[in-house]
Amino acid sequence: MSKILIVDDDKASCLTLQFHLRSQDHDVEIAGSVDEGLAITGTQHPDLIILDIRMPGRSGLEGLQDFKKLLPNVHVIMITAFHDMDSTIEAMQQGAEDYIHKPIDIDELDTSITRLLTTTKDTENLFIPTNPENIGDILSMVGRSRAMKEIFKTIGLVAKSPATVLITGESGTGKELVARAIHRSGQNPSGPFVAVNCAALVETLLESDMFGHEKGAFTGAVVRQEGKFSLARGGTIFLDEVGELSLGMQAKLLRVLQYKEFTALGAEKSQTTDARVITATNVDLAEKVSEKAFREDLYYRLQVVNIHLPPLRERKEDLMDLIQTLLGRINKELHRNVTHITKEVLEAFEHYEWPGNVRELENILMKSIALSQGDSLTRDQLPEPLRAEKLRNICHHRDYKPLTEQSLEDIERVHVKRVLEATGWHKGQACEILGVSRPRLRRLIRQYGLIPHHDIDIDSEMNEY
Repeated sequence: MSKILIVDDDKASCLTLQFHLRSQDHDVEIAGSVDEGLAITGTQHPDLIILDIRMPGRSGLEGLQDFKKLLPNVHVIMITAFHDMDSTIEAMQQGAEDYIHKPIDIDELDTSITRLLTTTKDTENLFIPTNPENIGDILSMVGRSRAMKEIFKTIGLVAKSPATVLITGESGTGKELVARAIHRSGQNPSGPFVAVNCAALVETLLESDMFGHEKGAFTGAVVRQEGKFSLARGGTIFLDEVGELSLGMQAKLLRVLQYKEFTALGAEKSQTTDARVITATNVDLAEKVSEKAFREDLYYRLQVVNIHLPPLRERKEDLMDLIQTLLGRINKELHRNVTHITKEVLEAFEHYEWPGNVRELENILMKSIALSQGDSLTRDQLPEPLRAEKLRNICHHRDYKPLTEQSLEDIERVHVKRVLEATGWHKGQACEILGVSRPRLRRLIRQYGLIPHHDIDIDSEMNEY
């Protein structure tokens, strides 16, 4: 049972909401003004406050900060009869977590209350980084999996040698981080690190970008420009997505690797370079060689040493280290202090396949932290694919029949039943997962004759709403 305080000068509206929420086993108090609500808050310590914006005396917006000062972790839902964008923005910035317009849609209010109170229960078990001060930097690599330990060893062995390194792995696995780690541990760590995305430019511009050009070499070449190989002298040049190079560019790169020299566009004399070459690709170069789309001689030149980065789904044991490092980095960048993660979030992370790998994890944490209003990351802040993990696990239950053997009605009935059972017949959570309103859920329960295991009277329960 949760404690809810309704602060609204409309007494009839307060009594209606109080009756409705008490029917859901909440302990509900009402107040007709901000000052009265603050007095109740000081003694009753509600879990959630439903606060009207416009009231005689102090407005809900004026009282919002005082409520949050009294109870920093209290959830606040603002209600108003006015569609005012500025008030909405101000309320959310001051700590409100939802904003509902009058006349109040009971289903919308129930969904919001369920979400916020469920969040409160979730935060009873939090993951706290073991060393939140150790935020790492943008170049740090972490991981305790066997694969990552082997990669760290290989970096240590190859860094001091001039050997060409090919880094392979899916997009988002951190190939550039490996290249930077090799550079920082190499013989010239203070030298330049120059990165080139071989798939980002058309061939003519890419050749100019890599090797430079003389004034007048082509239309638009109004001044002489040095290329990336010139800029990387005394350091490292990293060629990402090297598998996308044309055969012509492959021949020129092969010459650089063989003779350490290149020629700028429009130049008569060649230049030399001592830059270490590290390349990366997310495609199978051996397969491209067999398809005659990649030069075999260049392929063997590039992979003197090959470092393969496994996808995140194959090294889930690294998730905790990655989350801790990324949390610190993102907190610093966004000036936030999110240091707690609920068990539901961690479970969703564990079950998710991470098609975008570490880059996707970083993007999800970045977005979630930007939208969070406290120090905790909860499931409702995650994007839909991750929030749906619980539902996927339900659907993959061992007695779930193949879809081809079921009618559409059969599928819907089984699906609704499993969601209700998974949520303990908590209709608010079930509505959120199914994406339906409460009236729709009631109709589905009646239509399919669904009855919970504890055998309560569905019809009499429904009549209470």
